[in-house]
Amino acid sequence: MIQKTPHQTLENIVRAAATPPDGASIEQIARALSAPLAHRTLQRRLAELVSQGVLLKTGQGRATRYRARTVVAPANAAFSPIAEYAAEKPLLTLSGEGLALEAQVRAPLQSRTPVGYDRTFLDRYRPNTTLYLSEQLRAELMASGQAVSVEAPAGTHARIVASRLLIDLSWNSSRLEGNTYSLLETERLLSGGEMADGKEAFDAQMILNHKEAIEFLIASASEIGFNRYTILNLHALLSDNLLPDPTASGRLRSIAVGIGHSVFHPLENPLLIEECFDRVLEIASAITDPFEQAFFAMVHLPYLQPFEDVNKRVSRLAANIPLIRSNLCPLSFVDVPKQTYLGAMIAVYELGRIELLRDVFVWAYKRSCARYSPVRQSLGEPDPFRLRYRTVITEVVASVVRAPMTKTQAIAFIQLQSETLVPKQDQGRFVEVVETQLMSLTEGNIARHRLRPSEYERWKKSWD
Repeated sequence: MIQKTPHQTLENIVRAAATPPDGASIEQIARALSAPLAHRTLQRRLAELVSQGVLLKTGQGRATRYRARTVVAPANAAFSPIAEYAAEKPLLTLSGEGLALEAQVRAPLQSRTPVGYDRTFLDRYRPNTTLYLSEQLRAELMASGQAVSVEAPAGTHARIVASRLLIDLSWNSSRLEGNTYSLLETERLLSGGEMADGKEAFDAQMILNHKEAIEFLIASASEIGFNRYTILNLHALLSDNLLPDPTASGRLRSIAVGIGHSVFHPLENPLLIEECFDRVLEIASAITDPFEQAFFAMVHLPYLQPFEDVNKRVSRLAANIPLIRSNLCPLSFVDVPKQTYLGAMIAVYELGRIELLRDVFVWAYKRSCARYSPVRQSLGEPDPFRLRYRTVITEVVASVVRAPMTKTQAIAFIQLQSETLVPKQDQGRFVEVVETQLMSLTEGNIARHRLRPSEYERWKKSWD
């Protein structure tokens, strides 16, 4: 673990790797260190930094290069690339292909080649022959996601977990779009209609639209599919009151659109957009495996950009169509790092490569299964963020309960504590973790926060 190594040594290694624009070899890093390390020791330190996601490793043998994932400040600056990246990516481990793609899409815009929509990317896909997800991956996801009997009516499991899913998926999908609502503020908005003070009406509308769209999918589980009725209405619900042109909701676009922070240029011809949209739906409908079907939607709906806006949101909810219909655990994108997801989409847009998005999809689905499956799933290593702030998280949760605080009071208190006790780069994640702990608090787990039953019962009366 990184904590076992002197912090300054690791910082120096990261800075040495960040200096050459194309990454540094182990020899270059060794020469740049003011305090020399034995070759094997340096190899171990580099392996630790790669495993923690601080450095990217590319190439093999003598061509191996290490590159810093974050912008590294000068040596005398009060900045920690290790802490910053750990806060951004607490758990998600990428494959070698995913790491290489992430390095490519993090390159400056001016160094990337502008590209347009490649129709052959779609046309090459043959349902049930072309497979983005291997047989082994699909088997793993099925083992994790099976929730209720396959003979149960479509949508049975989604209805069972609906109260939690509405909050989780609405918040996480909105968060990936830059929404500023916290998890608790989202819960208050969805359950009581209370808008958060000081937040834009746009953010509240986005979350409420997600709720309407999710309820539509659950209520119409036996009727939804990859057809115009479902996808157009999904867009109409998600984009309601958010587009400059209200008539664009639920309608394929007839104007050109751009992609922020990307050199990708989507199709502009309305006839081609409609033709490709129908082809995407035709292919998706023909796919028999629910996970392949879900992932195909996450790739090709945003790649086509069939709507003026809200395309990624449509794809994330559309990915749940086969899962809801098959009574599998839904996909709520819990804990998915925003920058990694956006990088994965850029890899699809600019390179026609799906490996990074596949890493995100598989990891995110297993995380969701751990939340909604009746059987506890194994998640591997503990979250280093929760380990790092374990004591502070416990103290803040306990303070909220002992006060006892209402949800409104807790939101303000948690924000204040994050600004007081936690570095700026970790504050958003800290608020999310504390609010999740509070929303998950039951009589059966209060001991980990050193709370007594009487304190919990008194708090629940004010909380509910």
